[in-house]
This record gives sequence, C-alpha cells and structure tokens, in this order.
Amino acid sequence: MEIIVKRLCEEAKQLFSIEKNDTLEGYFSPGRVNLIGEHTDYNGGYVFPCALSFGTYAVLKRRKDKLCRMYSNNFKELGIFEISLENIIYDEKDAWTNYPKGVIKMFQELGVNTSFGFDILFEGNIPNGAGLSSSASIELLMAEIVRDLYQVEMDRVAMVKLCQKSENVFNKVNCGIMDQFAIGMGKKDHAILLDCNSLEYHYVPVVLEDASIVIANTNKKRGLADSKYNERRASCEAAVADLQKEGCKIQYLGELSLQEFEEKKSLILGEEKQKRAKHAVAENERTKIAVEKLNQNDICAFGKLMNDSHISLRDDYEVTGFELDSLVEAAWEEEGCLGSRMTGAGFGGCTVSIVKNEAVEHFIENVGKKYQEKTGLKAEFYIAKIGEGTRKLGEF
Repeated sequence: MEIIVKRLCEEAKQLFSIEKNDTLEGYFSPGRVNLIGEHTDYNGGYVFPCALSFGTYAVLKRRKDKLCRMYSNNFKELGIFEISLENIIYDEKDAWTNYPKGVIKMFQELGVNTSFGFDILFEGNIPNGAGLSSSASIELLMAEIVRDLYQVEMDRVAMVKLCQKSENVFNKVNCGIMDQFAIGMGKKDHAILLDCNSLEYHYVPVVLEDASIVIANTNKKRGLADSKYNERRASCEAAVADLQKEGCKIQYLGELSLQEFEEKKSLILGEEKQKRAKHAVAENERTKIAVEKLNQNDICAFGKLMNDSHISLRDDYEVTGFELDSLVEAAWEEEGCLGSRMTGAGFGGCTVSIVKNEAVEHFIENVGKKYQEKTGLKAEFYIAKIGEGTRKLGEF
C-alpha cells in the first residue's frame, strides 16, 4: 500500500508541477463485496457486506486558492478537471468527478467552510463496472479528505449517510446505504450484519480457516442495470402499497417473516409483484440464518445459503442473466466450491464464491475456461481479503 502511495506522490508532483520536496497527504478507501443479502437494503432488510483490501487511493497537495484540480489514472484520457469550490454544480461533462464534487457540496450545505482548494490524484484498483462499488469508494474517500482537511467533527455513520445523500441528490442515483456503510465502516477480517431500516449493525468475524473468498468479474457491461434496478425497486414498493391497503402495518417488506409473507401474499396484486416480494422477504431471512451458521463455524451451510440466494435472484427477482448464471453454474460444478452467487445489482458485474484453499487454483482455471467457452467472455478472478474501511494513510 505504501509503495503505491509513494508512486502516486511522484506522479502527482509531475502532473501538477509540485515541488519535489513538498509533502503530500495520502488516503485510501476500499471496495466492497456483499456476501449475502441482495436487493434487501432498499426493502428495509439485512445485508452482510465486507470491505475489501483493494479500492481507491488519493494523494493531494493543499492550495492557497479555492481551486480543486482533479485527475484519475483510471481515466487518463479525460485529463485534469478544474473545479471551483465557490461554484460546485452537477455537470455531465465532468464525468467521474461528479462523485467527489457531490460530497464536497454536501459538506458545504452543512456549513463547512471549504476555505482552500487542493490538487488531487486518484487511482483505483477496483474493476470499473464490476459492481464492487467504485462510486461509493470515491465518495467515502472524498468525505474522509474533507473531514480531515477542514477539521470537521463528524462521526463515521453520519459520514456514510452524507455520502449516500450525495449519490441520491447530487448524482440522482437511487442507491441504498449498504455500499457506503460497508466501505466507511469496514473492519479487517469481519463482515457487517446491517439492518438497513434501523442502521443497527454488528461486526461478525469471517473465519474461513481452509477456504477463501473468490470474486469473479463477468466482464459483461451492465447496460440495463439502472433501469431494471428501478423497476425492481418500484415493484417492491407497489407490493408494500398493496399490503398497506389491506391493513398490513408495514413500511418495508423486510418487516415480514417468510411465514407472514406466505399468509399475506395473495393480497399483493399480480404474480410478478408477488415473486419480487417473495425474494425480498426470503433473502432477508436467509441472511439472518447465514450469519448464524457463520457464527457456528458451519461454512458449508453458509455456502448452501449463498447458492439459494442466487437461485432466488435468478428465478424470483430475475436480475442475474446469462453471464452471471453461466459463471455461478460453472462454480457449482467445481469440487471444493462451498457456495457461489451473484453479488451487486445484477445483469453483469461479479460473483462471489467460497472455495477450499487447495481447490482455488483449479477452480479459477476450470471456471474461467467453462465460462469463456459458454459466453465468449473472459472472466477475471480475485482472491479477496477483508480489509479496513476508509482512512488516511499519512503524509508522504
């Protein structure tokens, strides 16, 4: 990590014509993967994500004026963006910088005096478009930077909420809070059981002993993901409205047990809405049981629940698609794979699997080969380590 930051400091000094002996400040914000509990966050249910050891880095040098110059090694072709702290507005042509800009704007609306600017170089090793939350990673990174630079007193949960608001309001992306929470609150070797309704959370040790978490990127572009996500969300909200009309006093599907859902599902009008609601309720229960199994050190049972999660996402929520299904089905066929499922919004992105250590090498080789033969796409694999949340790395 230190090697990466020192390299970025040298690059930033050349890029922004900073004096060679000047000190720069370094920060890091992870990506995240959700182990189980998909499309439950906006349904007021439980999710079970963890922060990853890879993510987004930033190095910066403070300026005396109110100009921010931003550059990303991931989008070199777009060059340096110049942003005035006195006039932050959403602008489509500002591309990726709208995510950090939105966070600065949210702090300003709280009355934070952003009295000086900075030159900042970003670099992320989260695969773009993989569904491991590069947008939330850069949001939390920017929030940590603002909090540090301008000496803002704000606790972590408030910072997480501010970043979600930035994505919802400034960038007009209707996301839940899971991504920001996992990234801002991450803890090494622990996942977070988060109640997305109350924001109550518990750290759960992830002790896999002789197994590893393997993330596989389908490399399928998720062209329909946003519109389909909004459709699924609307279906769940409509299912709640149907239940409320019949006197059911709930705000979210996550408040129902599976038994209560079975008793009341006929009140939801239309088979499609019933299927969407069934997934939300069943996945919520599955997530709670999965954490119990993990606490009991029953990794095989946890893996089986991951498989069940994917089947529900495929059949009831219908957010998987050919590529994700092909990757998961290839994983299920491999000896040593304890469980595999899609993770993220769906329609592309990544799968997450738990694989016995002695089988990991063959798993990657065999699953990659089967997937490419079936889809024509080349999957990328990452053996994931669970890392800490967003933080300052120091001065360099």
